[in-house]
Amino acid sequence: MPQHTTETLDGAAKKIILLRPRGFCAGVVRAIDVVKIILDLYGPPVYVRKEIVHNRHVVDELRRAGAIFVEELEEVPEGARVIFSAHGVSPAVRAEAKARNLRVIDATCPLVTKVHLECVKFARQQYTIILIGHAGHDEVIGTLGEAPESTVLVSTVEDVDRLEVPNPDKMAYLTQTTLSLDETKDIIARLRERFPAIQGPKSQDICYATENRQLGVKAVVPLCDMLLVVGSQNSSNSRRLVEVCEKEGVPAYLVDDAGEMKPEWLKGVRTVAVTAGASAPEVLVEDLIWTLKSQFGFGSLEEMELKQEDVRFQLPVIGGGSAELRV
Repeated sequence: MPQHTTETLDGAAKKIILLRPRGFCAGVVRAIDVVKIILDLYGPPVYVRKEIVHNRHVVDELRRAGAIFVEELEEVPEGARVIFSAHGVSPAVRAEAKARNLRVIDATCPLVTKVHLECVKFARQQYTIILIGHAGHDEVIGTLGEAPESTVLVSTVEDVDRLEVPNPDKMAYLTQTTLSLDETKDIIARLRERFPAIQGPKSQDICYATENRQLGVKAVVPLCDMLLVVGSQNSSNSRRLVEVCEKEGVPAYLVDDAGEMKPEWLKGVRTVAVTAGASAPEVLVEDLIWTLKSQFGFGSLEEMELKQEDVRFQLPVIGGGSAELRV
């Protein structure tokens, strides 16, 4: 790739604004650590149902270390160890694992577990549960499985307008943890407008990291000409960052790594902002910054910190009985 000038056409220096916080959230760190620790303790193979987190580079690295990723439990030999991904699973999957004598290590993010428990609570109280989320996402599939007869999935305000429920006075809403704050706010507002008695969770379901990264994008939009988001295409929270930026009128692109960047995106761009989704490794961000500097002539780097993150999640317990071990 040819070297690009460090100046724009009018002589202005080209700058990178690197957002913080970015990248791995506590749930992702926990899930990746679980796979690595289990591989260290027992050696390969270790089976993982679905992608442990939605990032191609993370999955490929763990696969090289001996993790075997499967779509369904029927692919796992009876009695083998299997790790549930950060996105959570339905009770039916847990029952299948038990029936096949699988040794389960649950890497479900605690914030996802919170949503599952809320779903169970409302279902026991005979509420109709409105789950705000994206159809087909692993997290949504798991949550819907907690109370399928009581739960209705909505993704848009228009979906809310089409809702018909047996008892408008016995309703509750929950949300996928990786949604757009603005989009979710509009859907909740419409739910409250149509169903004034509807209840919600005691605290919002949207993940703290998802919120912080979206707020960072909103803060940098007035300062940049373009945003690059490091993350995989199947990462919901990464895609939301692109949408938040585009909604504010600034072009944004989602890239798995620096190799996916296209020179035409940067034509006439003086200031590019860079962030990363909650499942994207920092090494990919560093590589992107190096590429912007060395191949596209962005001479200066400024880090913009919205707030500090210090969230940590305890690792799960593995084993059983007297052999129980905290990893």
